[in-house]
Amino acid sequence: MASVQHNGRTTPHGTDGSADGGTGAAPGAAARRDLAVRAAVAQGLISEAEPVVALLDVAGIRASAAALRTAFDEVTAPGTAVLHAFAVKAAPLVAVVRLLGEQGIGAEVASPGELALARAAGVRPEHTVLDSPAKTTAELREALALGIAVNADNPQELARIDAVISSGPGSSPSPGPVASPLGLRINAQVGGGSIGALSTATATSKFGIALRDEGARAWVVQAYLDRPWLTRLHTHSGSQGVPLERMAEGVRTVYELAEEINAAAGRRQIDTLDIGGGLPVNFTSDEETPTYAAYARLLRETVPGLLDGRYGLVTEFGRSLLAKHGTVLTRVEYAKSAGGRPIAVTHAGAQVATRTVYDPASWPLRIAAYDAGGRPKTGPAVAQDIAGPACFAGDLLAENRPVPLLEQGDLVAALDTGAYYFSNHYAYNSLARPGVFGFVATHGAAGDAVRFATVRAAQTVAEIVTESGGGYADALLLDD
Repeated sequence: MASVQHNGRTTPHGTDGSADGGTGAAPGAAARRDLAVRAAVAQGLISEAEPVVALLDVAGIRASAAALRTAFDEVTAPGTAVLHAFAVKAAPLVAVVRLLGEQGIGAEVASPGELALARAAGVRPEHTVLDSPAKTTAELREALALGIAVNADNPQELARIDAVISSGPGSSPSPGPVASPLGLRINAQVGGGSIGALSTATATSKFGIALRDEGARAWVVQAYLDRPWLTRLHTHSGSQGVPLERMAEGVRTVYELAEEINAAAGRRQIDTLDIGGGLPVNFTSDEETPTYAAYARLLRETVPGLLDGRYGLVTEFGRSLLAKHGTVLTRVEYAKSAGGRPIAVTHAGAQVATRTVYDPASWPLRIAAYDAGGRPKTGPAVAQDIAGPACFAGDLLAENRPVPLLEQGDLVAALDTGAYYFSNHYAYNSLARPGVFGFVATHGAAGDAVRFATVRAAQTVAEIVTESGGGYADALLLDD
């Protein structure tokens, strides 16, 4: 486990901290988290000087990747080509993408920056998929030059691809003009879920070609007949708050469209279906539900032809691979009260938990309380606010949440934050991005030990100044 700092330093613990009671089994996820919090204190990852830090459980990430691969291996015909592409937006960290790559997971990217991260992580072009509703011509040229799969979002983008292919050296719109697998993104319009902002398959979603709009289906079929090099269909009907059954319905809709196109073409022109991702995450307990296995079985029941070996598959899961394996850990700077309610003021708020702060009903986080030494706090649960450092009243990780009463110097852990939290920073109040550390917790005869590796160093104040134009301080001192 390579590291810039802290690597190789282990903190031993007695067997009282392990999940197995000293039987020699590997610690479970909750026990690994507790060990990591205690070790983060002992090793100085979190301190008065570094009051907020993010932790990633490497074993948990590997387990999720294995569960994904196994789930689809069990329902697809032998020899089926399956690419699981991690949605990089869920955790745009090079080391995370690299770890998943080592577990056989590719990358789904939606911007030049995400593509650059995937390439820096060593993801091969043939294991990379480009999706975005606003690709520029330059982005399309780069993707096609690299041989990266592209899903066009709309007719205008498809026309751009036509032009790029036509202008390529010695190529024309004919079968196999470029190495990139190409397809169209389809909005199956099967409906949304409980979080409107994440519902991508509504009647008016901005993504893809709205299949049920008047004339759209006929246009899609003709677009494929006119372009024999279009060989994929893509859909993404699910995300947090969307029922699995609705996700499967969207997949079935696109499968039926593929069958129609292939029948019209008189051959298997569409050879791969990209079914997106969006498996919801349970944010109420340590239980990992729903599972990839449950979703794969539902697909087998709902769309059996999808899995009989005639079509290759691409998936684009993100949140479900990472969320349960991340923890934001922060010190309680002050403990106070207002109106009779205790308030723990911490260093983790809107800058790391943006969605939770602005939409707490949709994105509640579990909170775990630890003492200053990193040991789980005990005592009666007391309803209290867990506040962040940002200068607005709503900057709360949790409101009126019952946990053991927090005191100055204690630690608060925001759980299930491995995706879309500490990796997607919100620079309110010019608050620094926290350091991110992966960890491995092991159990041996001498007790438990935790080893950390730097994934991303904490942002410095000097870096904040540079990012905010510190080198151009005189830029606006212009003469009239």
